[in-house]
Amino acid sequence: MAKSDWKPRILLSNDDGINAPGLKCLHRIAKQLTDDIWIVAPETEQSGASHSLTLHHPLRLRQVSKQKYAVQGTPTDCVVLAVAEVMKDNPPDLLLSGVNRGSNLADDVTYSGTIAAAMEGTVLGIPSIALSQTYGFESGGNVKWATAERHAPALIRKLCDAGWASDVLININFPDVRADDVAQVELTRQGRRDQSLLEIDARIDRRGIPYYWTGFKRVRSNPAQETDLHAIYAGNISVTPLHMNLSHETALRALRKNFGK
Repeated sequence: MAKSDWKPRILLSNDDGINAPGLKCLHRIAKQLTDDIWIVAPETEQSGASHSLTLHHPLRLRQVSKQKYAVQGTPTDCVVLAVAEVMKDNPPDLLLSGVNRGSNLADDVTYSGTIAAAMEGTVLGIPSIALSQTYGFESGGNVKWATAERHAPALIRKLCDAGWASDVLININFPDVRADDVAQVELTRQGRRDQSLLEIDARIDRRGIPYYWTGFKRVRSNPAQETDLHAIYAGNISVTPLHMNLSHETALRALRKNFGK
């Protein structure tokens, strides 16, 4: 896919919006890889948008500056417009999505707009990497962007040199530690959240109508080793290849056998 001296045309997107600090961090990362950088990102925050498309109203594309555009739509919309319209005469060699404010681990990947942008890039035949910076609420929401910025460029080069399958995207999560305190890079599989930690905060508004906040308790579970969650808890960078084909071969074989009876 790439050599160490490769200067790719890179498309940047995210789900936190065109003005997000994580996108500025991602631009600094990309500048260490190439001068040919394009940005197409949502006009407003789209966290939790998953792999959704806008189908029932038109998409608005606004040029912010040279090679930088904002879209009134989802991360998936952004990648579609970038590849099929903005960069149609010379498509990107690599898509980087993020750097997300907060982790995208375990079951998070099914909700994440950051992951979705990389998914759409993969669907369109572009090698795609999602990047997320973990942070803890106990630190007052202080995000250690410098950790991602320090470690991402070399890691991206190494991944591109190694290459990966065309139906796979790469999900990178950086731990909530200082750049100098990162222990190692760990190749992981997708973990699972402890669903017993899910909380529903039920409230009543001034008109007497109930409403709800949902979220997970901010306590650590006990994830299996070699998973993305375990790596992040250990202060490691987690690199997880995610497969676009969601078919479960073992279950498929069992169903075929049982249906055959």
